[in-house]
Amino acid sequence: MKLSARGAVEPFHAMDVLAEATRRRAAGRPVISMAVGQPVHPAPQAAREAARRALDVGRIGYTDALGLVSLRSAISDFYRHRHGVAVDPARIAITTGSSAGFNLAFLALFDAGDRVAIARPGYPAYRNILAALGIETVEIEVNAENGFTLTPETLEAAASVHGRIDGVLLASPANPTGTVTGRANLAALSAYCRDNGIAFISDEIYHGLTFVGEEATALQFGEDAVIINSFSKYYCMTGWRIGWMVLPEKLVRPVERIAQSLYISAPELSQIAAEAALGAEAELNVYRDAYRVNRDFLVKRLPEIGFSIASPMDGAFYAYVDVSRFTNDSMAFARRMLAETDVAATPGIDFDPRDGNHTMRFSYAGAFEEMNEAVDRLARWLA
Repeated sequence: MKLSARGAVEPFHAMDVLAEATRRRAAGRPVISMAVGQPVHPAPQAAREAARRALDVGRIGYTDALGLVSLRSAISDFYRHRHGVAVDPARIAITTGSSAGFNLAFLALFDAGDRVAIARPGYPAYRNILAALGIETVEIEVNAENGFTLTPETLEAAASVHGRIDGVLLASPANPTGTVTGRANLAALSAYCRDNGIAFISDEIYHGLTFVGEEATALQFGEDAVIINSFSKYYCMTGWRIGWMVLPEKLVRPVERIAQSLYISAPELSQIAAEAALGAEAELNVYRDAYRVNRDFLVKRLPEIGFSIASPMDGAFYAYVDVSRFTNDSMAFARRMLAETDVAATPGIDFDPRDGNHTMRFSYAGAFEEMNEAVDRLARWLA
């Protein structure tokens, strides 16, 4: 059987680590997983109750490919109240998680051979999906000199080496670095892309989880950016697989056509629950405050046990740390750490193929008691 070269993309190592942690837990091991961004809290009560009512009726079926009109209108209201931006519900597409949003954006915007710039370190699925589609990824190192984010200057420098950049994908807050790109920098990047005819995709799935800095949406700086967001992180609905896009008007129909064939529609049950979740900010902000406690704990404790913080933990719920004191092979280190301490974390090679052998990412989306126990185990192991 001939296999497509698309399947030869790098694995998402965080998911491989999670799978091994799950196997160990099933075998009775006291595993603490800090490998993935899985909130410890349940979906908001209002979302669960809305889903129960829908299941009692039982008629869960297809929706329009772009999603329920009521949910799209509720998201439009969200942007008006949260960011002071008017968004026509017709420009909003409901997706099967943000992952489907990236697929749809890449397919609608780029052809094979186009170049898309992303940050390094950055979310590995960007790189892997683009590679599977035959789109060239231009990875730009982000560090203290450029504020751990993409800038017009770094894009100019990349274009001088690689040739024309056709797209830019930026996450704020970012995974794994936690970087929050401030309002002024986001405005400058948006303007640069507009002036140079570059498609700009703004990954905003960690909005609501900003602890330091200004949280802004690219919609505040024009209607030409593609916004991707999700109910997975702030709304604690990872397994519901529900997200959304805000699209420039000319991109709505192309995305709709592709979505019709790839997905038909996002699950109606999840759409119903998501609409209810939009009104649960009081409950969700309590969860966010718990992540802040975890964050502050790790900011102090990880350096004390030898893991220096590699980038500011401004937002999302990750600590990206330098482990070069102990290893120059983060993958082997992650495996050994799981085997000997039952603590799972993600090797930095997942996020930075060039320099990630001396870094690791720890998720602090779990319970504080687990964070405390995990650090105690690691302190004893490293000593």
